[in-house]
Amino acid sequence: MRLGPYEPASNLFLSPLAGYTNLPMRLTLREIGGLGWATTDLVNARALLENNPRALQLIQTHPADRPLAVQLFGSVPDEMRAAAVQVEALGHASIDVNMGCPVRKVTRIGGGSAMMTELKKTADLVRGMVAAVKIPVTAKMRLGWDSENLTAPDLARALEDAGAAAIFIHGRTRAQGFSGAVSLAGIRSVVEAVPRLPVIGNGDVTTPEAARTMLEDTGCAGVGIGRGAFYNPWIFRQTQHYLLTGELPPEPTFEERMQVMGRHFDLMIEVFGEEQGCRMFRRVAAWYARRFGPAVDFRRRLGAVRTRADFNAAVAGYRAWRTQFCDERGELQPKFRQPRLVASYLRNSGDRSAGAIPVPRGPVERW
Repeated sequence: MRLGPYEPASNLFLSPLAGYTNLPMRLTLREIGGLGWATTDLVNARALLENNPRALQLIQTHPADRPLAVQLFGSVPDEMRAAAVQVEALGHASIDVNMGCPVRKVTRIGGGSAMMTELKKTADLVRGMVAAVKIPVTAKMRLGWDSENLTAPDLARALEDAGAAAIFIHGRTRAQGFSGAVSLAGIRSVVEAVPRLPVIGNGDVTTPEAARTMLEDTGCAGVGIGRGAFYNPWIFRQTQHYLLTGELPPEPTFEERMQVMGRHFDLMIEVFGEEQGCRMFRRVAAWYARRFGPAVDFRRRLGAVRTRADFNAAVAGYRAWRTQFCDERGELQPKFRQPRLVASYLRNSGDRSAGAIPVPRGPVERW
């Protein structure tokens, strides 16, 4: 597929996940492979124009972090145009306009999902941005404000006329938030509304099989993965392999998981410094540990790291403790790999760390 002048290495896209899809995470995912395109967390256009440190941190990038789109939110046409010009001047590949965020702090200023209620106004805003820059302008939207107002197909057509280069569509309404099931039929209706534009489907893609279902059932050109990448950083590589061959690749080994977790930690410190990097890594560390098997004490220690030395000590201690559950190759014995038996072990031991993986908590929910 193509997005403006670009031909991504795959049709798999990293969807923004506020508070998590920062530069260290993006670099970690790109190094694993399979990721064709990434987008920053949503950035307030006005804050960017004011050179707010937080906004500038959100768009921080690296030569290995390409291609990268910056996702802007706002509802003032002059501010959105000026922010688009600034993003282009900084060398980013594309601008994505957030029309899907359901949280009140965004919608109350007319941004996010609120933009789906005023189609002409939204299309005019995008038209002005397209005219102001040479890089592609795309839109990320939901199906509509609620089940009675499914405006996505009409808005997609209006945005196509305004010059948008692609549509990213999350298969839920604003009223649903992140609950309920994604509507593949709703995504398909957007694909059918703009047959000349690439449409990227998003929502509940947590496995390679789910990605293939999204592509086959909706006809979309690409798949956006957000939370699925958060607890399985290998999902892009696995999905690319599955789509090309029809075969699921083997799961990463324990050593591969530890190596990637360590790399993510190193990048956090490299980008944000030791104090802030450790604090931010505590959010994601437990999600790596959930894939290691029994790890209750390890999770607690990771949740308290303040220095690189703390992290190294936690890893060394866990490696030694974990051997009691492993075979001679260092992999979990079969009884600890089977979900039902692991669950039984967890009930008896008090270790809840290897149970079912819930939705990550963070800014998306607290907003």
